[in-house]
Amino acid sequence: MKTLLTSASLVALLSAAPFALAAPESDQERLGYSLGVTLGKSIKQDVSDLDIDAFTQAIRDVYSDGELAMTDKEMSKTLTQFQKQAQKQKAAEAKKRAEANKAEGKAYLQKNAKKDGVTETESGLQYREIESGDGASPKAGDTVKVNYEGRLIDGTVFDSSYKRGEPVSFRVGQVIEGWQEALKLMSVGDKWEIVIPSDLAYGARGQGPIGPHETLIFEVELLDVTPAESSSDDSDTADGASEESDSSEGDSSAE
Repeated sequence: MKTLLTSASLVALLSAAPFALAAPESDQERLGYSLGVTLGKSIKQDVSDLDIDAFTQAIRDVYSDGELAMTDKEMSKTLTQFQKQAQKQKAAEAKKRAEANKAEGKAYLQKNAKKDGVTETESGLQYREIESGDGASPKAGDTVKVNYEGRLIDGTVFDSSYKRGEPVSFRVGQVIEGWQEALKLMSVGDKWEIVIPSDLAYGARGQGPIGPHETLIFEVELLDVTPAESSSDDSDTADGASEESDSSEGDSSAE
């Protein structure tokens, strides 16, 4: 289907003119234009400065069965060079973003540590009690039930059980270090705001909407604790705090 879409889209570019065309009227015109826009948007994501003239000339050459201006070897070399350069640029941008996130996170933690009611542990985890409970405190192998909301330091919410309308259950050992530490300090009935440094969260790798070296803020409400010996293996993991990554792009979960 991708090949068909690409070929059909290229046809729409064959009639490219140096002036604005009237709105397409026939079914073929509308189809060609629609496919052309679809392909154009896709290519633009990767090549923002594409030479449109060279691109459309290449398409004309292919469809006219004429002699191509470059050999297969030359084209393969050109594309390989482009891919390497794109990867290099992407890595540089990721490094720059990671450094900025780390610096901003450090500044946020320093400022937050001075707020009333905030406690900072030896690891760098910070927490503030919103509501106090007097129930049991979980251990590493126990299963907990929680409501939570996770956000970045700029206020962007990336995950929330409140929005889904139901709490989640998971074993304490399944989640990121910052969550594990905080949960073992909490009691059932507690509601805390916890601020997790990136090295206790997802570090340099990030996850989904969570960038590299992002400091994370969670509001966590501990609803229940089930001791390890009676815990079920069929627990759901808090999407925004699980240790394992499924590396899916665009997914708000951080599993």
